[in-house]
Amino acid sequence: MRRILNEGQPKDKQNIKVLKVSLFLVAFLAIFFLIYCRPSPVILLPLPSKIERIEGYASLRIAGDQGSSRSKFSFLFQLPHQGRIEVSNILGRTLYQIIVAEDEAAFIVPSKRVYWQGEEEEIIRYFLGFRLNLYEMINLLSGKWEGEEMGYENDRSKEIWSFAKDERGRITAGQRGEFRFEVKEFFTDTPFARLLVFQHPLNKGRLKILRINLNQPLKKGTFSLSVLGKYERKSWAEIEKILANEN
Repeated sequence: MRRILNEGQPKDKQNIKVLKVSLFLVAFLAIFFLIYCRPSPVILLPLPSKIERIEGYASLRIAGDQGSSRSKFSFLFQLPHQGRIEVSNILGRTLYQIIVAEDEAAFIVPSKRVYWQGEEEEIIRYFLGFRLNLYEMINLLSGKWEGEEMGYENDRSKEIWSFAKDERGRITAGQRGEFRFEVKEFFTDTPFARLLVFQHPLNKGRLKILRINLNQPLKKGTFSLSVLGKYERKSWAEIEKILANEN
């Protein structure tokens, strides 16, 4: 009996040693990931005297009566009326693109080489779930909300924005009609939203900015709609059916 116990002790010690080494490796890898693999902090300061372009990457989560969705998207805005948004699923596969060029806007599904052309508010409504024009979407990110008249005419009245500000003069919340938003987090010492939530009778959501840059050089043709000549134009009903199959 004593012999059996003595033979088992070295094996137990070896197992304990292996366990300690494994735990050390796990802890080391965890620390390495936290230090070296986490996203680098976004630094916007000092802000340029004039912001001409806003470029970045964000995540979007929307929940409503029809279910919920999560996506990531890149964005590039040339103030005040040009924009390009590319939306991908959580696996990184491109679902669709939105291009707004002054008074023209297109919703493109590159994988099917098809597009739909319409008003920018209609196109952004599909993206966010409620009506916003491009200028208002830019203001959501930048916290500017000035320089142009905002709100849009409907059959009965004109809806106007109202805002709440913090002690530093930054806009922390806003409302127009039944749509409301609240900035939960700002980029350090700037009016730029890092995390905001929004709510509408049809849905609610959360928008988080993962990366942002200002006034980066612009590639030629970024907002050009000439690519549509290679694609087939579809009705919105056909586009919705294609997207349902893609999802």
